[in-house]
Amino acid sequence: MKRYDIRLTAEAEVDLARIYRFVRRKSASSVVARNYVARIKTFVDGFGTYPERGSIHDDIRPGLRIVGFERRVSVAFVVNAAEVVILRILYAGQQFESDEN
Repeated sequence: MKRYDIRLTAEAEVDLARIYRFVRRKSASSVVARNYVARIKTFVDGFGTYPERGSIHDDIRPGLRIVGFERRVSVAFVVNAAEVVILRILYAGQQFESDEN
């Protein structure tokens, strides 16, 4: 079985930091926030073995896929020949906007 590398864009890294801060503020617990972000990272790491998941959104960007995580997070990504590129990790209904036009 092929294994894909996982690469998070700078935007996705910023998204994770924002999610951490939001959850920490709402829960008043850095442990809860850390565990939540860790679950997101574990979920995303799973794309390495099975990347062809989620809904296809070619109307927004060619090859764009979006998949939900625990009903609050949407992960936007593309699958290339050797890697899965995580474009954004959106929390609580944020919308993905492509910078490709």
